[in-house]
Amino acid sequence: MMTLDPIMLARIQFAFTISFHIVFPAFSIGLASFLAVVEWRWLATGNDLYRDIYKFWVKIFAVAFGMGVVSGVVMSYQFGTNWSIFSDRVANVLGPLLGFEVLTAFFLESSFLGIMLFGWNRVSARMHFVATCIVAGGTLMSAFWILSANSWMQTPQGFTIAADGRLMPTDWLTIIFNPSFPYRLAHMVTAAYLSTAFVVGGVGAFYLWNKQHMPQARIMLGMAVMMAALVAPVQLFIGHLHGDNTLKYQPAKIAAMEGNWDRTSHAPLYLFGWPNQAAEKTEYGITIPDGASWILTGHADGVIPNLKSFPPEDRPMAAPLFWSFRVMVGLGVLMILIGLTSATQYARGKLFESRWLYLWWMAMMPSGFIALLAGWFVTEIGRQPYVAYGVIRTAQAVSPALVGPQVAWSLLCFVVIYILVFGAGSYYILKLIRTGITAPEEAGTYYTHSTEASVIKSIKPGADHV
Repeated sequence: MMTLDPIMLARIQFAFTISFHIVFPAFSIGLASFLAVVEWRWLATGNDLYRDIYKFWVKIFAVAFGMGVVSGVVMSYQFGTNWSIFSDRVANVLGPLLGFEVLTAFFLESSFLGIMLFGWNRVSARMHFVATCIVAGGTLMSAFWILSANSWMQTPQGFTIAADGRLMPTDWLTIIFNPSFPYRLAHMVTAAYLSTAFVVGGVGAFYLWNKQHMPQARIMLGMAVMMAALVAPVQLFIGHLHGDNTLKYQPAKIAAMEGNWDRTSHAPLYLFGWPNQAAEKTEYGITIPDGASWILTGHADGVIPNLKSFPPEDRPMAAPLFWSFRVMVGLGVLMILIGLTSATQYARGKLFESRWLYLWWMAMMPSGFIALLAGWFVTEIGRQPYVAYGVIRTAQAVSPALVGPQVAWSLLCFVVIYILVFGAGSYYILKLIRTGITAPEEAGTYYTHSTEASVIKSIKPGADHV
């Protein structure tokens, strides 16, 4: 009879739910800032095209925000059901960080989200803009606390272990600003911005391809091109700094990412290959001689970690780490390439004449989310076999008497429910995109902006313009 490993099933269940969850907060972070920039441009220029873009994307933001909240609630229950020992041991450290996220970020976002969605013509335009900025700031603040908590699990510091095994905080600044936190925060927020940019750019390209909403689509694609051309190369640099930090604090993760089993210097860079955990080697490799040593240390003979220097029970799973890392980097290179190509076409005055480029942008729409998930897999799988790196092993963190079949059934229920709920939400977002940007005469009451008088006037369709 087949036995079900409860620890592996609990890990799969958490991985499944958090993979769904992370997409929506990341989209909310990027889209909230995008909306703030769009509304600022409307107030600054009086160009009502920006208003139309805002009113289109704020509906999508509301759906994404709601799905992020729903999927996030599930995470807290899983800590209690499947990972109660972990929750008990780290509650004094992680509990306050997650509590601060709710008190300082989530309440802020939720309070002013109502003004964003329903405040048109009920508050002044400037107050509405302030509300949008507060929601955008709240999403960033939420990322701050969540990334601080997750980074602490990667590089735990600022605590002592009590006699009963509980972790007791000794230095909150060291806990919050742990060694990997600045790099993870910068990398994640930038990934959220890029993911959103490619969705916005892809939608703009879709409308241009179909010759719909042309003025608004040009603005959307133009803003996305600017983000891709300027920020994607910066993300590559941030990722390199993050890699240097990981080399120092999580060397086993780096060894698995590079597929390096036994080389200590002159390590080749594997472009492709298959890490064989049982044979302790990377098979079918296509390599660049000395490449890994050069990238990680700046020298061809630089010393880098290898997996054989760690006991087998302390090694992460090499194959998923190896390939997730390459998916993330490969998509990052494509983002840089399309950004620079599009910027070049714009400089030549041919961006909005290059229909082949529209197809490329539409194909790249999900690329940011795929890269984000791949990077998250690298982060979380690479931390194994620990939940708090070097402090608490995963096998020591699960709930007592966790039963495999029960976890399997709950996982199956999660899969079915998530497909239904998030499938419906994603379908609705796609339906909003297909419906397109509502024309002013169909939009009911709306604001127009008068730059000369510096006032905002409420105008109803059919009424005389004063």
